[in-house]
Amino acid sequence: MKVLVVGSGGREHTIAWKLSHSDMAKEIYAAPGNAGIANVARCLDLKADDITGIAKFAVNEKIDLVVVGPEVPLCMGIVDLLDEAGVPVFGPTSRAAMIEGSKAFSKKLMRKYDIPTASFGDFTSYDDAVAYARSLGGDMWVKASGLAAGKGAVYAVDPDAAEAILSEMMLDGIFGDSGHHVVIEENMKGEEASIFALCDGRTYKLLVSSQDHKRVGEGDTGPNTGGMGAYAPAPVVTHAILEKIERDIIQRTLDGMAEEGVPYKGCLYAGIMIENGDPRVVEFNCRFGDPETQAVLPLFNGDLAEVMLACAEGHVDSVDFSTTEGFALCVVIASGGYPGSYTKGHVISGLDNASMIENSMVFHAGTKRDGDTVITSGGRVLGVTGWGSGFAEARKRAYSAIDCIHFEGSFSRRDIGHRAESHLK
Repeated sequence: MKVLVVGSGGREHTIAWKLSHSDMAKEIYAAPGNAGIANVARCLDLKADDITGIAKFAVNEKIDLVVVGPEVPLCMGIVDLLDEAGVPVFGPTSRAAMIEGSKAFSKKLMRKYDIPTASFGDFTSYDDAVAYARSLGGDMWVKASGLAAGKGAVYAVDPDAAEAILSEMMLDGIFGDSGHHVVIEENMKGEEASIFALCDGRTYKLLVSSQDHKRVGEGDTGPNTGGMGAYAPAPVVTHAILEKIERDIIQRTLDGMAEEGVPYKGCLYAGIMIENGDPRVVEFNCRFGDPETQAVLPLFNGDLAEVMLACAEGHVDSVDFSTTEGFALCVVIASGGYPGSYTKGHVISGLDNASMIENSMVFHAGTKRDGDTVITSGGRVLGVTGWGSGFAEARKRAYSAIDCIHFEGSFSRRDIGHRAESHLK
């Protein structure tokens, strides 16, 4: 079968890499791809948000399965276009993608179907939002309801800070239309983990749990980023906690979405806060996480194309796969200055040496080719993953590969997985 992967980041490289091991996926395309994806797929001159162009290509080339990586084309309606054209696609429709595209929709769904989450209020009136923030009294999160490139959730230490954030979002428009509708919620305590459920509208199959590191600095300090590393499985997600997540969160969400007339297909990403053994939803995303995917999929033992096609066709319960025993750990190599301003176009060296490290893989995120060289083209440039039977082994392989790679201004955190170590001890 012919498979088209939409996107250009580390998540999409990981998906394309895993699909390249499939017995079913004989030809793989990527729109637009990157320098790493080009090693396993034919990259197209189509941007991920060119949903009309992608749908036209899929029809003309008789693509058998489209896998959509980023949230933007999903919220734009790429699945709707492909469905109309009769092309099987792994991902939710635009209405189902509102579970990420509208935090207000997501929170109201959780309230209606008794899915555990933080207490909240949602507002389109600035004055009402400020009054609610004042009523909470303590710390809280102020979130733009719409998509904001992962930057729309801002922590407020007290109501005064919340009022300043609300002013920027709702009056100054720092997130455009996405910030005109806001959600204010309590600050949940505990430890966060990520759960990926592969859904067919009725049923689902879980991938291994994971946990990422959002802060740019060692010891989880500094500003939030798109993610500086991740590992899988997450020891904080015990068997008992996973049972609660499946029963009270994943199944209730699928049932609720179906009841609302928007059955959910694709990857449902649940960000979970765990406190005293009880899981609550931080947020839902309508796609795989990045960089969690780079830690989760190396442990996936099955035919990913078969599973994704089964989700698209509505029978994922008929497909079996397993998880490789052990751990995987991904560390991001970023451009100097990230998550602030940074320069591009730096030559990356050492990729061949890194590829020689056993049970490791370098996933490209912000890269492109310049003749025979690979150069930087983004803030998060590479995600380097190691895996093994033990956590220490996986971590050693990831950092051994990282130590082979160099480009001007590059940096990475050296403590990815420190929370896992404390649980395992």
